[in-house]
Amino acid sequence: GCALPAELSLRVFYSTTFSKICAHGFSGSVNVPAEKERVIIVDMEENAEKKNKGLIQFLKFNLVSAGVTIVQLLLVNVFLYLMRNWNAPLPGILSRIFSEESVGAGNSNWGYVLPFFLSNVIANILGYFQNRKTTFNSDSPKRNVVIFFAVISILICFSTWLQGRTAYLIAEYLPAFAKAAPTLAALLAGLVQFAVVFPLEKYVLLKERKES
Repeated sequence: GCALPAELSLRVFYSTTFSKICAHGFSGSVNVPAEKERVIIVDMEENAEKKNKGLIQFLKFNLVSAGVTIVQLLLVNVFLYLMRNWNAPLPGILSRIFSEESVGAGNSNWGYVLPFFLSNVIANILGYFQNRKTTFNSDSPKRNVVIFFAVISILICFSTWLQGRTAYLIAEYLPAFAKAAPTLAALLAGLVQFAVVFPLEKYVLLKERKES
């Protein structure tokens, strides 16, 4: 017989191919082996579980952080009261880090700076052990708390300086926001501390316990 036109031949080819796919392709017997399909489904479920677990850890960490803040506020007021008469000036480099420009006029002394430092360290170490137990379900060695103490001490010094410096700059160059300067500065310092502590604990110091 005579040959079909090229356009009609293509239509017949695509129609036949589509019919074969409909008949066999979706059953998994031709395109995707059943075992491979099962592995793909398992991988998708595991990825979804990991994402959910990460979100739960994030929420738990924020809940613990709220508790840390409450403990820190309670402790700082107790320590400030107990050390209210300790007006000895800070030595050397500490006096430059915690200058009156950073912490306010008349506050560059042990009786003011030490209560903030101690309350912050104690509250954060309590938070560290709480995160170790409940947030990350970690079996990491307890000696890791020494590393955490060193990091959090440096971070507290930096965030205290950052908070004071930020409040000063806002009051100086944005006078309309002068009253809100301490709060805005505290929020910035809190964000910096969160950005460091959360990944440090999750991925380094408090790795999740491996299931046997």
